[in-house]
Amino acid sequence: MITKERIIEELETIIDPEIGLDLWTLGLIYNINIESEEKVIITLTYTTPLCPYGPAINTEVTDAMRSLGFKAVEIDLTFDPPWKPPENLREMMGV
Repeated sequence: MITKERIIEELETIIDPEIGLDLWTLGLIYNINIESEEKVIITLTYTTPLCPYGPAINTEVTDAMRSLGFKAVEIDLTFDPPWKPPENLREMMGV
């Protein structure tokens, strides 16, 4: 069975094209729910609700999860709470 840690490793390879950092480091992934060996639900957000790259990010996440062997990938998009950079990212960026 694929572990949450392995999923995180895969999510760390998906780069937000606007900021140039991966989805996990940016704190855009809110939850990972492994329903079964075949299904995973990823709860994520975008940096803004009108993110022009949103559909591309969803496709990359879906493709990454399928490459791990999940046949069913559900993207649960949320803006509650709204995204704000995590503290470690703010320190990295000097803000």
